[in-house]
Formats: sequence, structure tokens, C-alpha cells
Amino acid sequence: MEESVVADFVGRVHAASLQTDEPATGRVLLSQRRLVLATDDGKETIPISKVFDVVVGNVPGDLRSFFNDSVTVAYERDGTRRSALVEGEPEDMDRFVRLLFKVLLRNVAVTVRHPAKVGGRVTDASDHRASVTVSPGEIRFGDCPEPFTVDLSAVIDYERTDRTLGGKKRPALVFRHVDADDRTVTSIATVPNKRALNILGRYIKIEYDEAMEDLDSFDPTEEQMEILVSIYSAGGEANIADVVTGDVTQTSMILDTLREAGLVADGESGAALTRKGQMIVSSYLESVNA
Repeated sequence: MEESVVADFVGRVHAASLQTDEPATGRVLLSQRRLVLATDDGKETIPISKVFDVVVGNVPGDLRSFFNDSVTVAYERDGTRRSALVEGEPEDMDRFVRLLFKVLLRNVAVTVRHPAKVGGRVTDASDHRASVTVSPGEIRFGDCPEPFTVDLSAVIDYERTDRTLGGKKRPALVFRHVDADDRTVTSIATVPNKRALNILGRYIKIEYDEAMEDLDSFDPTEEQMEILVSIYSAGGEANIADVVTGDVTQTSMILDTLREAGLVADGESGAALTRKGQMIVSSYLESVNA
């Protein structure tokens, strides 16, 4: 069967076999079976089946001075782990990232439980086999009784864990996100191996990592965090009377600063946590409970 190329562009590349310490201009070709990086000095061919991780935008320290926005592809060859870096024009890279994940997840079947929770309430949802399909800004779990789509920009937090299915322990992703009905839901996806876990997890958290970088510049005071946690404990939205920690005027001023920071918005019945607000509370609670 003829092998078709799904991405073909010129960028800057680096790989150990290209025998250069610095990135070089090269052609990047992606098919369903392999990724090829070709320069005037050589060629690196990476079988898709050997790729076990993809990192978007995080350049290794020794190459940081050469690359800006990039994709690092980690793969195995001859029993050793290697990596290759690709950088290109934003439009080329956006398409390349989507198609690379699409190829990597093409034959991955998962077992999903959705929604496993709605808010803090555990549901009676069952486990079902599902296929995985990626598209710009979202990931779809289909071929199951209740297909669902996850908006990547709505992912609040996630964790890697293990689940036992059919008497066998398997890697799994547990992630919270806001669904189309503006509910905060928890979904669980159990995957066949750690390779699939790495790749699926990387795609789900692409925009999550970007949002967390934005939040790194915000250092909440004790009073601000107390109010955020109070709103979170109330289900993500609360009347000001329910979050007052002292003086009402002072609380109102703190809420205003949280609105300006994009962590709180006006909801139907009071102050509501935004996605970023939920993320910063989740991160805080995780550090407290660690």
C-alpha cells in the first residue's frame, strides 16, 4: 500500500545522527509510518511506532539558545532513547503538532469512564472502549455508547495513575474539564501502555501547560487564596456573603483584584471561578495534600 505524506515543510531540525551540534535547515516529512528529517548533511528517519513521547515548546537546556517554539520527539533506536527537535513557522508547526499527535494516536483504543464525577459527585457511569480522534483544540472519544469531546482550553487539571481492569493494572489519565454545559466534570481514560499514556497525556495538557505558565506570574496572598478556596468549596460559585473572611469591604476589594487577574468572574448567583481560578486552586490543594 502506498505511503502518503501528511505533512511536508522546511524548518530547522536537530538530531544526533545528523552529526552537528547546531540545528540545521531541513525538510520535515511526516507519514502514517515515519517522521523524516532531511538536511544537506544527512537524514534521520524515525518510525512512528518507536516514538514514546512528544513535548511541545520545551527545549532542552543545551539547545535553548538555538530554538524558540519547537517540538521535541523522543524515540527509541537500538535499545537507546534519542530525541529530535523541529522548529518552523507558527502555521507549519501548529499543523505539524496536530497531525503528529493524530498519527501517533491513530490506532490507540482506550477505556473511558465519563463523566466519572460531576463537580464532586461520583456518578454511576460505566467503563466503555473508545477510539481517540484529535483535531485543532480538542480531542474526541468516540465509538462508544456516549461519545464526548474535550475542549483542550477547558482542561483544569489531570493526573497519571493506574487502574485495574479485568484483573490487570493499566496506566490511566484522570482529568477534570469544563464540558459544553459549563459543568466541571472528571473523566478517566485507561490506556494499554505507558507509551500511549505519555502521548495522550501530552496532547490533553498542551493548552493546560500554557495556562499554567501564565499563572506562574500570579502569586496570591493568603487572603486571596482563602477566598478562592471558599468559592471552590462552594462548588465553584458563591455569594459574597458565603466567602467573607472578615470585613465585607475588604472582601469586595480582594474579589475585584481576583476579577482583574482573570481568576474570578460574575456568575448567576455570585462570584464564580474561571478556568484559571480553578487551576490555581487545584494546584494549591495538590501542594497542600502532597
